[in-house]
Amino acid sequence: MRRAADFGVHIGQLPSGPSNSMADIDGLRFGEVTLSDGAVQTGITVIHPAPGNMFESKCVASAHVINGFGKSVGLIQLTELGELETPIVLTNTLSVGTASTALVRHMLEANPAIGASTGTVNPLVMECNDGAWLNDIRGLHVTEAHVAEALGQNLSQCPQGATGAGTGMSCYGLKGGIGSASRLCSMSDQTFTLAALTLCNMGQLPDLLVDGRKVGQEIDALEKQERLGKNSGKELGSIIILLATDAPLSSRQLNRLCVRAGAGLARTGTHLGSGSGDVVLAFSTANRKAHDTPSNPVLSRSSLHEGAMDQLFRATVEATEEAILNALFVSKTTQGKEGRHRTGLADWWDRL
Repeated sequence: MRRAADFGVHIGQLPSGPSNSMADIDGLRFGEVTLSDGAVQTGITVIHPAPGNMFESKCVASAHVINGFGKSVGLIQLTELGELETPIVLTNTLSVGTASTALVRHMLEANPAIGASTGTVNPLVMECNDGAWLNDIRGLHVTEAHVAEALGQNLSQCPQGATGAGTGMSCYGLKGGIGSASRLCSMSDQTFTLAALTLCNMGQLPDLLVDGRKVGQEIDALEKQERLGKNSGKELGSIIILLATDAPLSSRQLNRLCVRAGAGLARTGTHLGSGSGDVVLAFSTANRKAHDTPSNPVLSRSSLHEGAMDQLFRATVEATEEAILNALFVSKTTQGKEGRHRTGLADWWDRL
């Protein structure tokens, strides 16, 4: 797996974690199912935000909608309460309902109290549309069994590229997919990690910037006749940006990170078109919240001082930008429905 740094592209100033991915946050695990066969180019990616029972011990979280052309499930309650209580499932637009049902079944199996002696559960499913070019999205090929399989996995490495939910995605007229990156933030005698994971399915080729270089225009000039799929000139894709940190942040502070992710996204060139669903979710693995109200409901929690947030803001922008570029570099050239294809950025790089 060759990422942006392997091609000489180095983003920002802060150091990355050991794997330069969301796997650098202690306790995070992953799952995926990839469906790649002819016209079927889709799948499921799962992020387990923390070890143990997420419903009984929730993560502090927040979300921010940059542009709301999307069909995610679970964001309203998450934003209201500032809590994440299930794994995060990523898939294609028309499989959100299937994924939500499968995630609910997964949570019911692990928590007999849900819907019986306590409240219901808030499943979190997020999506991008892989049917615009490569995938037969109308075939509804993702099943509950596929989602259950991904939820049952406990992978320590973060999947990247044209895999899982990223299998059929397009990005800047090239092959899109999943990318991730991390940054280390040293404060006094402590070091915190912030990581981004992006599901990339947005942008027009001429707009693509790689560390400020107008790479999209260079590629466009080389393939002026083919146009890499004859883009319509409209931006109709989407991006899901997930941010994870082990820093002790409130939901309000996490929301401030979400807003800064938009700067990292913009640095890759997109103008956030009207038909693009651009959603950011952030969570912290510190200060997990018990589901049941304790006998003493007054809680004491550590929290980062507002004056120390700037380094995390920089980390958010850098990790988001690099995660998007990693998705482009790692995702391999793919052929899908009706013989259509998307070319991976790595296949172009030596020609530029």
